[in-house]
Amino acid sequence: MDDTCVARKEEAGMVCSDSAYMSSVVDTDTEDGQTPTSNTFPYNEELTHKTILVGDSGVGKTSLLVQYDQGKFIVGSFTATVGIGFTNKVVDVDNLKVKLQIWDTAGQERFRSVTHAYYRDAQALLLLYDITSKLSFDNIRAWLTEIHEYAQKDVVIMLLGNKSDMAAERVVKTEEGEKLAKEYGVPFMETSAKTGVNVELAFLAIAKELKHRATQQPNEPKFQIHDYIESQKHKSGCCSLV
Repeated sequence: MDDTCVARKEEAGMVCSDSAYMSSVVDTDTEDGQTPTSNTFPYNEELTHKTILVGDSGVGKTSLLVQYDQGKFIVGSFTATVGIGFTNKVVDVDNLKVKLQIWDTAGQERFRSVTHAYYRDAQALLLLYDITSKLSFDNIRAWLTEIHEYAQKDVVIMLLGNKSDMAAERVVKTEEGEKLAKEYGVPFMETSAKTGVNVELAFLAIAKELKHRATQQPNEPKFQIHDYIESQKHKSGCCSLV
């Protein structure tokens, strides 16, 4: 087990285990397989951000992260994530490098206390439901209640309706996701961990929001994440964004 994982486990009484993407700590910051050095990452603390994937078990959190991290979909069901796993991803945002530390959480009820502890220092939360599971959608309100109870007040929240490729099995309409997101004032889009639709955009929008928060000058206009997503929708011609 990685030392970082052990330290976090001992510090917070949490479970750190191998996740479905091979390791509880997968660092993708290096190039050509080189071991990172102290000079590898020219970041300050404000440009390293913690993003957490939350939602019911089976909605595709791990698959979404693997698609974003490795650009592929692994056929077959992942074993349910046990506790917490994470990967690092460097994103270029307006000529600056933003490092996202992305945490994949277990959706099962017995791991909720573990997940709650990770909310506290998260800058962003991607909240997923499965468009083929009405229960996972109905549980979104409960997840939002937990987020508002345990997370920072200014945490960035994005609602994602995953498995958009499974149109024939859809039971949650796009309009229902849009309505719920509007009610809570959060951005929304539908994603597919299998095809990659909107996966990169979801993380990039989060990275842009966090970068602007960290570097915004007093007279600089505030970054509007809803407007950014809408503009990307028009560029791509995709109808799965809001």
